[in-house]
Amino acid sequence: MPMIRETIVTTMDASGKVQIAPLGLIRDGAHWIIAPFRPSTTLANLEQVPYAVANHTDDVRVFAGCLTGRRDWPLAPSDTIKVPRLAGVMTHLELEVVEVIEDPQRPRFRCRVAHEKIHSAFLGYNRAKLAVIEAAVLSSRLHMLPREKVESEIAYLNIAISKTADVAELEAWGWLMEK
Repeated sequence: MPMIRETIVTTMDASGKVQIAPLGLIRDGAHWIIAPFRPSTTLANLEQVPYAVANHTDDVRVFAGCLTGRRDWPLAPSDTIKVPRLAGVMTHLELEVVEVIEDPQRPRFRCRVAHEKIHSAFLGYNRAKLAVIEAAVLSSRLHMLPREKVESEIAYLNIAISKTADVAELEAWGWLMEK
């Protein structure tokens, strides 16, 4: 089973419009695979501009926000590619597409790391942050999962929220529960 890292990916279309989306990147040796579903803005952007940034953040509001219509997060220039990164991230990887593996449902964009920069130390996730990320993944699959499955998962994740959430996690959780 491959390692998947949940992150925030920024891509850009040919006109310069930026897309911010939570995605699970798949580790492939020294490379990372971005596998967006058809149709999606991320997919169209990678076809137009074959670069992306993997933005590693511990602000789970970005994950929840992107899935609930809150996509206006501050950006900063990347160091070696035109696609911007999120401002305030702990680490970012500037990715260049080196191979496209076509698929009718979910093509795979195999990327090499063109540049990596650490901006601050990662001090870990508390249980509430992890619960928000899991709830964000669930909310992206509401159309695919039975309601009972979603409700039981949310009930379990809510335990971590009630025990360990801070203000940011409570805000992100609230956005996801509204959805």
